[in-house]
Amino acid sequence: MSAELTGSLSLFWLIFSLSFLVALTGAMAPGPLLTYTIIKSGQTPNQGYLVGLWVIIGHALVEMIIIVGLLCGFSHILQKPFVIRLIGVAGGMILIWFGVSILKDLSRGMVGVDFFEKDISPEKNLLPEKDFSSGAADTYNPGLSNPVIGGITVSMSNPYWWIWWATIGLAFMTRFDISFENPIKLMAFFVGHEAGDLIWYLAVSFLTFFGLKRLNKKIYYGILTFCGGFMILFGLYLGISPFFQ
Repeated sequence: MSAELTGSLSLFWLIFSLSFLVALTGAMAPGPLLTYTIIKSGQTPNQGYLVGLWVIIGHALVEMIIIVGLLCGFSHILQKPFVIRLIGVAGGMILIWFGVSILKDLSRGMVGVDFFEKDISPEKNLLPEKDFSSGAADTYNPGLSNPVIGGITVSMSNPYWWIWWATIGLAFMTRFDISFENPIKLMAFFVGHEAGDLIWYLAVSFLTFFGLKRLNKKIYYGILTFCGGFMILFGLYLGISPFFQ
């Protein structure tokens, strides 16, 4: 019994570690979710350093659904050329809309910059407490004030996220026999994957929230302009590229 338990724990940590590393390398690549997290962390007056947590909660919820879908045979649908193109066009349009919203609000001066003018440290909290997890925020947002909803929507709007799961994610699950019949392996895979995402996006939120206080308004607007332009160009690329593959 002891040997069986030791073997199960060893297998759990092996799959957990590999899943963690694979997720971390993917999370560190620039993309729409990273851009959204940076913007939202800077625009959340209090506890913006926790935005990454809420974003990944939403991200994890939708990934839980897609893992179940893959185990039920959904991968065959995702690999069809028509579906790949449809996802690319729809996701690209949403990303373009996000980017245009950012640039439009910048041009209208609708981007809040209170964190440049007030001390938002815990010791000198001059801003009212806000439960940003419930979506109650009056600062700038590209139509997604709730970071949990943002984590869901931005993840699903990225065509490469779907393609990653239909290829790399599915290959990993097949290689290590991730299935409902092996709950330990399934748990190790899911927890490891989300842990990799969570650690990186929490780090991004922390650095963004505390780092922006040392920047001036022009630099911050420059960062947002870059992010908005990146999302527009990335959306155009994602919408067009599937037709040339």
